Amino acid sequence: MTTPTSPNIQLPAPAPLLTRGGWSAFIVALIVVCAVAPVLNLWVPPGSMFHLSDYAVALLGKIMCYAICALAMDLIWGYTGILSLGHGLFFALGGYVMGMYLMRQIGRDGNYKSDLPDFMVFLDWKELPWHWALSDSFIATLILIVAVPGVIAFVFGYFAFRSRIKGVYFSIITQAMTYAAMLLFFRNETGFGGNNGFTDFKRILGTPIATQNMRMTLFVLTGLSLLGFFLLARWLVRSKFGR
Repeated sequence: MTTPTSPNIQLPAPAPLLTRGGWSAFIVALIVVCAVAPVLNLWVPPGSMFHLSDYAVALLGKIMCYAICALAMDLIWGYTGILSLGHGLFFALGGYVMGMYLMRQIGRDGNYKSDLPDFMVFLDWKELPWHWALSDSFIATLILIVAVPGVIAFVFGYFAFRSRIKGVYFSIITQAMTYAAMLLFFRNETGFGGNNGFTDFKRILGTPIATQNMRMTLFVLTGLSLLGFFLLARWLVRSKFGR
């Protein structure tokens, strides 16, 4: 009596998400959105059915920001097979760095008319903590937006991969790291705004934020950033290193 064996089933290779023409269409569509949205928001009257409201502009901007984070997730999970549940942390670190700069831009226009952010005055802080030292420089902020999450990710990745942590254990550790960071950032004594975070932004590079022109400028810059990161990721996965 012979033991039955299961048939050798050949599974088809996974198909790409989009064809080459599909990705080209995506790039063109993104460029069109960045070009048309300012026209619909600034020049089309609010009563028109073609008018793009400020809320819609802000929503589209947030979607494009999250799309940048999704690109990073696609690289680490979709191409390397490493499921990181802590990617939001590194994304948030850059956001906090920019938030610190925007809080310093408020100056004495806050509710307490102090050089310190309002939440620090409320908590009786006497001076800025050490990690706010370069937050008044836009150039330093741009560098730190990349450097801070990059260094932390490098250190974490070095010890994790050196210890051969992979699979579900890597996922659990990254999730635990994210939760620990959340608890740290929510504490008032760390100087990150506690549960309320950073609020009441007023200016960037000396220009008021709450204007339509500035909103559309930030919207277009976000779209161009998404396009740039997409092209960078696509170049990376097609390069010798990415393969």
